[in-house]
Amino acid sequence: MQEDYNIQETESKWQEKWRNEKTFEADPVPDKEKYFITIPFPYLNGNLHAGHTRTFTIGDVIARYKRMQGYNVLYPMSFHVTGTPIVGLADLIREKDPTTMKVYTELHGIPKDILPTLDEPEKIVDYFKVEAENAMNIIGYSIDWRRKFTTMDPAFQKFIEWQYENLYDKGLIVKGSHPVKWCPHDNNPVEDHDILRGEEATLVEYTLIKFRHKDTIFPCATLRPETVYGVTNLWLNPEVEYVKLKMEKDELEEYWVVSKVAYEKLLYTDWNVELIEELNANDLIGLKLKNPATDNIIQILPAPFVRANNGSGVVMSVPAHAPYDYLALKDLAAQDLTTYGITADDIQNIKPIQVIDVPDYGEAPAAEVVAELGVTDQKDPKAEEATKIVYRREFHGGTLKDITGKYKGMPVSKIKDRLTQDFIAQGIGSVFYEFSEPVQCRCGTMCVVNMVKGQWFLNYSNPEWKDKVYKCLSMMEVIPPEFRVEFENKIDWLKDKACARTKGLGTKLPCDPRWLIESLGDSTIYMSYYTIANYINDGTITPEMMTRPFLDYLFLDIGSVKDAADASGLDAALIDKMKSEFNYWYPVDIRSSGKDLVPNHLLFFLFHHVALFDESKWPKALAVNGFVSLEGQKMSKSKGPILTLKEAVDTYGADVTRMYILSAAEQAQDADWRREGIESAGTQMTRFYTFARQVIESGCKVPENGEKPHIDRWVESRIQQYIREVNEALNTIHTRHAIQNAFFLIYNDIKWYHKRGGEQCLTEVVETWTKLMAPFTPHICEEVWSALGHTESIAFAPYPEENPELVDEAAEVAENIIIKTLEDVEEIIRVAKIEPKKVYLYTTHEWRVMILRKAAEIVQASEEFVPAESITEKIRDDKEIVAASAETMSKYVEGDTKDRAEELVQAVKAQNNLDMKQLMQKSMEEPTIRSRGKEAQKYIQKVAGDIRGSSIDVVLRYLNAELDEKEVLEGAKQFFEKELGCAVEIFDAEEIDAGNAYDPEKKSRFAEPGRPAIYIE
Repeated sequence: MQEDYNIQETESKWQEKWRNEKTFEADPVPDKEKYFITIPFPYLNGNLHAGHTRTFTIGDVIARYKRMQGYNVLYPMSFHVTGTPIVGLADLIREKDPTTMKVYTELHGIPKDILPTLDEPEKIVDYFKVEAENAMNIIGYSIDWRRKFTTMDPAFQKFIEWQYENLYDKGLIVKGSHPVKWCPHDNNPVEDHDILRGEEATLVEYTLIKFRHKDTIFPCATLRPETVYGVTNLWLNPEVEYVKLKMEKDELEEYWVVSKVAYEKLLYTDWNVELIEELNANDLIGLKLKNPATDNIIQILPAPFVRANNGSGVVMSVPAHAPYDYLALKDLAAQDLTTYGITADDIQNIKPIQVIDVPDYGEAPAAEVVAELGVTDQKDPKAEEATKIVYRREFHGGTLKDITGKYKGMPVSKIKDRLTQDFIAQGIGSVFYEFSEPVQCRCGTMCVVNMVKGQWFLNYSNPEWKDKVYKCLSMMEVIPPEFRVEFENKIDWLKDKACARTKGLGTKLPCDPRWLIESLGDSTIYMSYYTIANYINDGTITPEMMTRPFLDYLFLDIGSVKDAADASGLDAALIDKMKSEFNYWYPVDIRSSGKDLVPNHLLFFLFHHVALFDESKWPKALAVNGFVSLEGQKMSKSKGPILTLKEAVDTYGADVTRMYILSAAEQAQDADWRREGIESAGTQMTRFYTFARQVIESGCKVPENGEKPHIDRWVESRIQQYIREVNEALNTIHTRHAIQNAFFLIYNDIKWYHKRGGEQCLTEVVETWTKLMAPFTPHICEEVWSALGHTESIAFAPYPEENPELVDEAAEVAENIIIKTLEDVEEIIRVAKIEPKKVYLYTTHEWRVMILRKAAEIVQASEEFVPAESITEKIRDDKEIVAASAETMSKYVEGDTKDRAEELVQAVKAQNNLDMKQLMQKSMEEPTIRSRGKEAQKYIQKVAGDIRGSSIDVVLRYLNAELDEKEVLEGAKQFFEKELGCAVEIFDAEEIDAGNAYDPEKKSRFAEPGRPAIYIE
């Protein structure tokens, strides 16, 4: 091995070796269990960045781990290019847009002479697919590149056409009018890939309540239609421009008053809208209208807080349940409104009307919460908090009162859809859609919600389809488990979705070739395409052969091999070989992705699989990881900041980049990439290499026979714990916990082992350590593995498994005494600022150990006592409790899960439940203890307090070890003297009692089990 670790040279060497030896090309192996992992292919409108790095590296770690466990692993990759973003990017490059040119040269690293040439979508695809593959290679992903493709490849387009023909035949593609995100400039629906700002925006369905003044309607948009029964007035903003509109739909003709901004949004609904006239808000304030739900007469009042772009620009006031309305009325009472024809009495006579019964609140919940929080007026920031509190408590615990008539007693959480439907049927309601936040297309235009007519939709609202998805999810593993609830909620929430567009790159919709299939629609079942992509790429299958009979037989087992051969022109034996390969690899064993894809791509992945494939081919697991920010800032491909994968690897190396991004945060948590953190990871990597090289060059070998010294038994035992922890963490994809144990914690113990003079196990330790680290940092581990004399790649070495025979708790307890003793002595020296001439150690009296044993017996004899191992096992095996523990920050645990969790909480408490009176009684029954009088009584009190404040498990481990503490310390005497630079003497309790110990300051009286007393001269 080289003396200094050369990152670039080593990583390039092993990447070339993997490539030349086709290490990660996976083909079916009869009788060998397979593991098929996929991650979402990247979209090629920029270089891969740190967010990709995290998701893809997690996928690679899983693939490498499973490979080392003996699985035949397939980890393929391809590229997504359909949709409008690439077309939009080409336009911006062609126009030499300054921001685009700067971002793509400075942040994406595209040479200034090359960027202007990427002025067509096809050129962008050709450029970035090479860059993306190169980036994934230089970081060392174990990908089978024979199976790559882009979503515009002719053969893949045939595959997509086949998918949509089947969906159409099943009645899952329908035509109708539905709300979609829409770019007015492109005159096209937009999906997540098309959006510059507002990627996480959702379509929010509002109920429009129609308040009437003579023949004119003032529609109010609300998310809580039940509160219409408590409306006391309407609000208009005197500064906002309002208009009168003629609205027509389905032979219905109405006249509406809305803000001018709302008028522009209504143009995209399924109403025919005609502008009649512009209105002055001051002429409208003071008008009296009828509440359509109660027939009460209410008045329009002025309110500067009403926003023109919020809903219709007309707001209904519910002061009993809306803190802002309550505060606005309170503020209004002090104002002169006579210019509007409104008197002070008009305001004073407005009383809150309670609609909802809320636990712990009276007739005006809004007023009570305002008082609780001390909110002064509607401009007080605490008003927002008050609103959230009221709405949350009403939604989760509120029921409707008598005033709502037939809806009395219904829970607020279940009333919205029913009320909306009823109000529409009665002609007093309508539906209106808004974004949850502003949405901007990549072309720069602000998007709108468009009610598209004659649009093609995937019928995701189909209840039978949803039931199959629920069933699929119930059979799957979800990692981390708390995301299962989110998936269930998203399935329930998902409505019909536009599946076609008229612009951008894409495959033509078979049932209507005027349309192109939208970009997320072609990224749902492509995992099955991977199983035959190698045959397409080597020319065995041409696009013309991708006929429906061939694909139906291959993937769905429909028809016969003869039909497939006749339709495709392929040999029947070859078709059956491909079919067997599909059946070998499918289903997908795990799909790992970023959490931003939960409400869209991952959801559609499930929907399309259950729609097309047999249940035996449904995916088996989903894993979700968090986002990555850059020095605290959100990254953006098109705006920056951004750290590309290539830049990170070029600067720090592949293994350092991998280790850092995996250890920065746990699976579901968001990670923040910070320079100081990755530089520290680089230092750690160098230390690993240096230590491994020194051990290998020393030629240390484990003796074949003979008793192993204590320190060797200790290090072997400790490593078994790390092996167990790493395996458990990787099986649940807790990469941070895995790498903490596989590298940082084990490194500390190995350093201690070396410090203690341990030698015999060094080679064994380095071998195990290298294998543990191989999925995370494969290049450096290949280098060390090779230097250890192995000829086969470490990628196929058996991953370490815990060996219970090597677990030696007595050795661990003994070494812990040595560690703690040295720490205590060094702390005394540091605090006292002395130079020791001699150190004296005194072990504890047996009577103190007897008291500790009595305490343990009392705890264990308790009916409530549960061993720590049993508690840990139950928690680990109960996925619902694991999920609930992660959710309790935002949601209470309910039902059986809550009961089981409570049982475990009580079990943990029972572990440390010690009755001091009982301990005193049991201890004083022993003559040896009783003879110690008050000294024993004080120690009994201390033991009881210590056990209540810690864990009985530590006590039991000490007692079960049955150590001779003096013998343990004597065995480390030379080590102590070397570390402390002075002589060390050790005395046991018998020597102290016999007066044969040097103890001038009676320090020995402070000795406790597992913790010797110390005197320093």
